[in-house]
Amino acid sequence: MTVAIDGPAGCGKSTIAKLIAKRLGFYFLNTGSFYRAVTYAHLQKGLDPRDRESVLKTASSITITVDHGNICIDGVDVEDKLHGPDVDLNASYVSSDPRVREIITDRVRTIASDMDIVTEGRDTTTVIFPDAEYKFYFDASSTVRAERRIKQHPEGQTFEEVLRLIEQRDENDRNKEVGALKRAKDAVYIDTSYLTIEQVCEKVVSVMGKDFA
Repeated sequence: MTVAIDGPAGCGKSTIAKLIAKRLGFYFLNTGSFYRAVTYAHLQKGLDPRDRESVLKTASSITITVDHGNICIDGVDVEDKLHGPDVDLNASYVSSDPRVREIITDRVRTIASDMDIVTEGRDTTTVIFPDAEYKFYFDASSTVRAERRIKQHPEGQTFEEVLRLIEQRDENDRNKEVGALKRAKDAVYIDTSYLTIEQVCEKVVSVMGKDFA
C-alpha cells in the first residue's frame, strides 16, 4: 500500500509522514533524498551540477538503494551526506532535468513495489505515485510556515526575509517545467496551519480508518 503526501515546503510533510509510517508500521520514503543522492555523487566527482549532460550520466551510472531507511549509493550509506550546504544549493538544478526525474521516478517505484510505504515529495501524488491508495495534500499559510522556520532556526534571517524566500519558492515550485507543485484532484486536503502534528496525524489515520480499524 502507498500513502502519498504532497504540499509546499514547510507544511510538515516529512515530520508527519515519518510519524504516520511508524504508527502504521509502514516504511517512510522521501523521494527528494534520491535527487540529493545524485547531487552528492555528482559533486563528489568534482562535476558541475548545472551541466545537464554530465548530471544525466551520473544519474544513469549510480545505483541508489535504501537500507534500514538510509539512502545508499552503490552500496555505501550516504544518508548523513545529503543535507550539507553544497547539496542544498545544487539539488534544484539536478532535479530540474526531466530525464533525471524519469530515472529517479523509475527507481523509487521499483524500491516501493514490494513494501507498504508512506512517501512525501513535491510531485508524489501527481507523477510518482498517481495510483496511490491514499493521497493527501498538506498546506499552510506562508506566514505560518515562515514562523515555524524562524522557531526552528532563530538565528540569522529575519521573519520578512524568510517569508519572502518561502513565497518565492512556492512560486518557483508551482511553475516548474516538470514536477510542479499542484494538488491532485483525488488528494485529501489538510490545512496544517493551526493544527498540532498529532492532530494532523489523526486526520490522516481517520481517513484510512476503514483499512486499519
